[in-house]
Amino acid sequence: MTGLSEASVIGKALEEAAAELPDRRMYVFQGQEISFQEMDNRSDRVAAGLLNLGFTKGDRIGIIGLNQPEWLYTYFAAAKIGAVVVGLNVRYRDTEIEYMLNQSQAKGLVSVARAGDMDYVEYFDNFREKIPSVEEFLFIGGEGFAGSHRLEAFLDQEADERALAKAKTAVRPEDLVMIIYTSGTTGKPKGASLSHGSQLASARAQTLHSGVTQEDSMLIVLPLNHVSGITCMTLSGLLGKATGILIPEVDFDEIVTQTRDHRPTIFGGVPTLYTLLFMKEEFLKLDLSQVRLVVSGGSNSDPPLLRQLNEVFPNATVMNLYGLSEVSGGVVMSPWDSDFEQTVRSIGKPFPGMEVKVKDSADRELPAGETGELHVRGACVVEGYFRMPEETAAAFDEAGWLSTGDMGYIDEDGYIILMGRKKEMYIQGGFNVYPVEVENLLNKHPKVAMAAGIGVPDSVMGEVGRYYIIPNPGQDATEDELKAYCGEHLADYKIPRQIVFRETLPLTPVGKVMKAQLREDYIRTGE
Repeated sequence: MTGLSEASVIGKALEEAAAELPDRRMYVFQGQEISFQEMDNRSDRVAAGLLNLGFTKGDRIGIIGLNQPEWLYTYFAAAKIGAVVVGLNVRYRDTEIEYMLNQSQAKGLVSVARAGDMDYVEYFDNFREKIPSVEEFLFIGGEGFAGSHRLEAFLDQEADERALAKAKTAVRPEDLVMIIYTSGTTGKPKGASLSHGSQLASARAQTLHSGVTQEDSMLIVLPLNHVSGITCMTLSGLLGKATGILIPEVDFDEIVTQTRDHRPTIFGGVPTLYTLLFMKEEFLKLDLSQVRLVVSGGSNSDPPLLRQLNEVFPNATVMNLYGLSEVSGGVVMSPWDSDFEQTVRSIGKPFPGMEVKVKDSADRELPAGETGELHVRGACVVEGYFRMPEETAAAFDEAGWLSTGDMGYIDEDGYIILMGRKKEMYIQGGFNVYPVEVENLLNKHPKVAMAAGIGVPDSVMGEVGRYYIIPNPGQDATEDELKAYCGEHLADYKIPRQIVFRETLPLTPVGKVMKAQLREDYIRTGE
């Protein structure tokens, strides 16, 4: 058994793991096994190829891809030479791609040649004039247009060891390694500037808390362009020297197959993913007795889901994890001794060395039990938003505290209770309502599979709660029934005034409900 890496830069952490466990499998992808040594060697070759194309420390490289080895070759390659990965997603389209590549002033772009019905070679051949900073295009899994390159060609070339070593020695912990754009619920997305040090600080804290070792394996189904996939799963797995089972994109049949074939010991996902996965009878029939840890990130696990997690994974400890792009990954997690009630109502406690406090709108720190905005400080906090000084100044103070935009409180025992996004709160008849509280209640109803609430304008009340409901299969819930149910358990001003039934809800690539999209749809169509 090897110890946890103390490397201060990401490339060094990979090199150390390869030296200690060269032949041990690091990743599994569609039947292909990749050892730690192979990942180190292949990322070296991609790094050398990038150097040959003129990439240097600080240059930005966009990646559009699935959860696949080539994404990781590029990420580790960029980290080794001090380049900065700009995380994109195959679900992004014109407006998002154009904005993010231009705002980051990306010099290069690595993209899958095709994904689904999208031909990225043709797309970028016609799109080049809109992204003038991009000088080099590299494609995965297919030939590109004239003047572009095949990423796989780098894997067949020997690395220039001298040039590569020189580039590696120039990389520092404070150097940027990745820009991850926030969802942009209001205005333009902001690019959180993750450094080697900040990303490793979050990953290391999670790895230590979770007790990840080389005996562990985990499904990596959350997207690699998001901190949940790259920090919480990939980097924590690297530091613990665990095996990652790459799931290209959310495909529940694939999750069933890979879980059956590889028997992961750690599961990580968001509540929505678990809710939908548990609708697959094939998954519920699997032997999951080997799973020791189940992590639910993004929001509190409501009681019915938590109860089901405990039932489906009989030998596992279930934990909540709270994090965001601005802290490079996770920063709060359920303690090992958290009981059912504590795990239901709280997101947990900060990792050692990381601080959380609650402040009101006048910037005053609040005592235990009072709700305000959560503020975080620690080595995991990023330096700010890339090329956005005003937005950085608004969210990060000189003492190192980040204003998260999340509302919550800390109880007398130090547990953090999340109440939802600051901007999600609405005021109904003069009373503050946090949708997460109502959603958690609605999710307990036997006829409800999923609930998502927003505040909408009302001429009398100012705002009222509008809740979108996906019923459980075969269940016919009614609006009156659900309102009466809420009335039994909530103050009258928290009772939803509008309930809308839907078969699906818009989800982010990570699997969170896109409430901004629900608001936009309502404003545009009234539905």
